Amino acid sequence: MTRTATRLLQAGVVAVMLAALPYKIFELDRYFVPKELILNVVALVIGLSLVLRAKEMKVDLADKLLALFLVWSFASAIFATNHWLAQRALGVSVASAMVFWASRRIGSGGEYQSILIAAAVATVVVSLTCLAQTYGLQTEYFTLNRAPGGTLGNRNFIAHVASIGLPSLAYCTVTSRRSFGALLGSIGAAIVAGALVLSRSRAAWLAVAASIVVILIPLFVSRKYWPHGQVGGRLARFLLALFLGGAIAGVMPNTLNWNSVSPYLDSARGMVDYSKGSGKGRLAQYENSLKMAAANPILGVGPGNWPVRYTTFAPPRDRSLADDAMTANPWPSSDWVAFVSERGFVSAIALLGVFVVLFFGAFRRWAEFGDGDVVLVKLVLIGTIVATAVVSAFDVALLLAAPAFLVWSIVGATSGARRMGDDVVRGGQWWSIASTLAAILLIVSVAR
Repeated sequence: MTRTATRLLQAGVVAVMLAALPYKIFELDRYFVPKELILNVVALVIGLSLVLRAKEMKVDLADKLLALFLVWSFASAIFATNHWLAQRALGVSVASAMVFWASRRIGSGGEYQSILIAAAVATVVVSLTCLAQTYGLQTEYFTLNRAPGGTLGNRNFIAHVASIGLPSLAYCTVTSRRSFGALLGSIGAAIVAGALVLSRSRAAWLAVAASIVVILIPLFVSRKYWPHGQVGGRLARFLLALFLGGAIAGVMPNTLNWNSVSPYLDSARGMVDYSKGSGKGRLAQYENSLKMAAANPILGVGPGNWPVRYTTFAPPRDRSLADDAMTANPWPSSDWVAFVSERGFVSAIALLGVFVVLFFGAFRRWAEFGDGDVVLVKLVLIGTIVATAVVSAFDVALLLAAPAFLVWSIVGATSGARRMGDDVVRGGQWWSIASTLAAILLIVSVAR
């Protein structure tokens, strides 16, 4: 059963990146709906096989905090204004948790590499769709809005996935059993770098920079644990390919119609500029959303209900409002602002605690692993959490099916590798109730 779940998880994380519909009248949902369907179906199957029907499970503080986040989100959804939106958003969160717990169990069984390979492939494949649109491929499955968004429909989403999946790609490259595999990994790095540059996503650029800075010292310390002498050379070639891919993408002619003669330089200059443009609008949006959170501090306004209530707290000329006085996007420009305003402070703190616990736990007990490969896996966990944290601070990732699937599968598999000191929880009445509710919610999400 574990092997079948692993294969389904691998197929799912790739399929969720490519799924799209050609119906342009539904500009956002033609991307979101098929991706959410894949996430919910995969989560339902692997959740029933590995999580919900388990007679006992190993749990630690991160698991408990994630469970608290889900319970609090469920309570928030009950009191939401729009229950359809609440159920949809809650379904993504529950499905993401199922992916995390299933991946963690798979990782604890030593199959973490299978998940990381799938994550790396998914990252490269979706980056290829970005390059394909950039250099002239035309298809009904691409959109001109926020191009080159490939099969994610938005260039920022492509960049978020690229920055989050980059540590997994690096790991697969340096630990490949064959030189050809390492070569493919370096080619993949060039492709991902090209997509990152072409996206002009400041959040993704900051995420990559932050990941490199944070992981630099741990990477240096980890050298004595490296499983073989080829790791250093392969890593150097990987970084070179990353640089060359980004540089070539920056100067090579393409079909994108930017409004500036130096679009990439302009984006680089505006990475931390919040005095004008979108940066200024984002700060105003954060301020208004926090007013919403302050007015509903315990349970928030309900999962997915930010656009329903934001107009009450925003001034008439707010940049987040469209001409029809509704929000231009169904979410704020930050996962964390969304969680605080929609689900309350307790829920947001619990989810943040999950990442904090896993981040610091990744630095522990390297000498006890007895396997240098596991140390590298923990570096992937560190880099992925940092990239996710930065992207989530400036845009949405955990709220959307595709990046959420990628994040939780990587974080689950890497944190599950060589777990130590966990409590064992045996199923009881409360577990049966929670499992039944989760299964029902996922079934409803699939049906809708």
